[in-house]
Formats: sequence, structure tokens, C-alpha cells
Amino acid sequence: MNLCGYIPESINEGPGVRAVLFISGCRHACPGCFNPASWDFEAGEPFTETRKQEILRETADNPLLDGITLCGGDPFFSAEECVSLVKEFRVRCPGKNVWAYTGFTFEAIMRQPKLRELALLCDVIVDGRFVLAERDVALPFRGSRNQRLIDVKASVEKGRSIEVAL
Repeated sequence: MNLCGYIPESINEGPGVRAVLFISGCRHACPGCFNPASWDFEAGEPFTETRKQEILRETADNPLLDGITLCGGDPFFSAEECVSLVKEFRVRCPGKNVWAYTGFTFEAIMRQPKLRELALLCDVIVDGRFVLAERDVALPFRGSRNQRLIDVKASVEKGRSIEVAL
């Protein structure tokens, strides 16, 4: 897995102040994507154990952070590697939350065991491909009207997708 970007403090990819990791690689290739350079699975730097530990240390030591956000690319194309990161983040930062962006729908993710494992470690998943014809810059934390902010825990409990009320 490669990391094509890292922002230690951001207010754009979820509520509050968040550390944002841009995971390299995406096969959705959505027209109008804000980050097409991230589609290449080799973009950026290798996400080594050393780099992972640096980021985990920074996030654990930053009292301003509300959580982390996995962006891309699409982190669900590197779900197995992201699981390791998020599990360790959960241990080190138990009071902080996890958001992830994906072009997959929540329903499709839940049908695939490897993707489901990552999903169940997240608090919120922003799902759905970016659709240029539905672009809406006024929407909080997403780029097009078809994308949803899925409350993972509530969705699993109810057996259907439940959106976060902002």
C-alpha cells in the first residue's frame, strides 16, 4: 500500500479536526474526481511500518484531533492494509472516531468479507462514486448528491443503511 498524502490537521474530511490519510489506488475513475493523481496504486510513498507508527504517534499525541479519515484513491481497494492501521489507531486513540471515503456503496462493501472488516472498524463511511452531474459544493463532507454519510454502527444494528444526521 502507498500513501499519496497525509494532512495532520484538517477540517474538510469529517467533523472537527482530523488527521487525513490519502491511500493510493482507485479503480472507480470517476469523471471530475478531485484527486485523479491518487488513482495510481504506486503514487506517493510506501506506507511502511515506520511511517505508520509515526502517524499513529502524531495522532495519539494531538489532543485537538477528533479522529482520522481515510481518503484516496479509495481505501477499500487496500482494505486489508487499512484494517491493520485502524485497529492500532483504535487501541491508541479509543476516544477518537474513524471516517472513510469510498466509491463503493455501503451495501456492496458489506457483501465482501475483506471490505466489510474495514467497514466495521469505521464510525462513518462516505459512500458512492462521485457523480459530476450531481456535484453540489454546498453538501457537508461530500461532493455529489448521490453520496451518503453512513452511520456504520446504526446501519449494522438496523440491517439497512442509516445516514448520519448533521
